[in-house]
Amino acid sequence: MNIKALTYLVVESTDPRDWAAFGERVIGLSAQPLADGGIALRADERLGRIFAVPGARNRYHASGWEVRNEAEFTAALKIFEAKGVNFDIGTNAEAAQRGALGLARFADPAGNRHELVWGFRSDFSRFTSPAGVPKFVMGDLGMGHTVLPAPNFDETRAFFTDILGLGLSDLMVHRPGGADGPAMRIHFMHVGNPRHHSLALFEGEVPAGCVHFMLEYESMDEVGRAIDRAAAHGAKMTATLGRHVNDGVTSFYCATPGGFSVELGWGGTLIDWSRNTVFESTSVSLWGHDFSLGFK
Repeated sequence: MNIKALTYLVVESTDPRDWAAFGERVIGLSAQPLADGGIALRADERLGRIFAVPGARNRYHASGWEVRNEAEFTAALKIFEAKGVNFDIGTNAEAAQRGALGLARFADPAGNRHELVWGFRSDFSRFTSPAGVPKFVMGDLGMGHTVLPAPNFDETRAFFTDILGLGLSDLMVHRPGGADGPAMRIHFMHVGNPRHHSLALFEGEVPAGCVHFMLEYESMDEVGRAIDRAAAHGAKMTATLGRHVNDGVTSFYCATPGGFSVELGWGGTLIDWSRNTVFESTSVSLWGHDFSLGFK
């Protein structure tokens, strides 16, 4: 399967206006109301990169993955059928709610929800950030990355590699409680573009449905401005500024209205996958990233 990019996220919210306020005031996205009572948060020419939909809980709902055209979409569905993966096809109206031309829904073995889409529909109006953010790093790289729970780790990892065709970028083992604590694997995985990872799987339960997701700015100054905005609007910082070992991103983390964090960063390394060597890192970051402040 040829997954091009992680193209959007869907979050469930008891009041999508909370995401509109957080998205505009802290991240620097542009919020647009949707007919179903939800909110689309724009970061570029797409209808939305984050969709907040009305629901009974505040949590992560689904990850949206993009293939390049209808032929690849049809081929992907045939792979699902051959591998016994349950899926359902969205209506034209449901696809349009995501700014897509076609949509299918499925779940991985850990129960994480996903949507597969092809084509996007846009009026190509200029993205204007209320916070003055000039641009996010997206385009062919997709929207960033997401980190999902996978307590049944081996089965879930095999689903993404053997069926969805993702590749392993690198890995690490998280030991809560120190060297004597239980070993919990984190595998970083890439799709068909040079972004270091579009998905990471965490070997553990996460009640909110997501550990964190990441968006990337075009400059370090924009990261600093986001830190200032987070402080000004009372957003809880969940990790201090730091630089990651594996993807080179300099970033900080703060709490979202969904009960999980967003990582806001800059400087992601672009990888030539034909020359990449998989490694295990024993440290999350070169410096900084104190996660003792709260959930990741």
